[in-house]
Amino acid sequence: MITFNGSILRCILALILGLVLILWPEAVVTYLVMTIGVCFILPGLFSLLNYFTRQKQEGEPAPMFPIDGAGSILFGAWLVLMPQFFVSILMYILGALLIIAGIQQILTLVSARKWSFVPYGFYVIPTLILITGIMILIYPFGAAANTFVIFGVACLIYGLSELINWYKFRPREY
Repeated sequence: MITFNGSILRCILALILGLVLILWPEAVVTYLVMTIGVCFILPGLFSLLNYFTRQKQEGEPAPMFPIDGAGSILFGAWLVLMPQFFVSILMYILGALLIIAGIQQILTLVSARKWSFVPYGFYVIPTLILITGIMILIYPFGAAANTFVIFGVACLIYGLSELINWYKFRPREY
């Protein structure tokens, strides 16, 4: 049976996000908000479709209308139709994501010390990612395009270091 490692998936997604942010920093913010909106709309649509196309059985109470699905559709439509409103909020979210990614990577290295020696140099990149997230939270609107390029570079570095850490510090089976 083939299993897929979460570290590899995080690495691939971080590399893709980093490249997109570096190549198209001005346009990516609007499309990112719109993509998030679509990600809210789709589950809401599935929820409503499931409600309206369900098989009705006698003696079974009718399920409640999926208010959360309708709310998800409305919120997603708001994101898609008015993305500029959410762009300012997005900068804070991206900064917070970098902080979480840096902390997660530092904690992964600390836990890897249980079965392998981890040189202090491996802590430099996660620390820089953490500092970048803090800087984005402190100066979110200084230059949005530059911030996205910085965020993109940080995502690339995170993805590469996550790949290296996964390869170097995975538990070995002998």
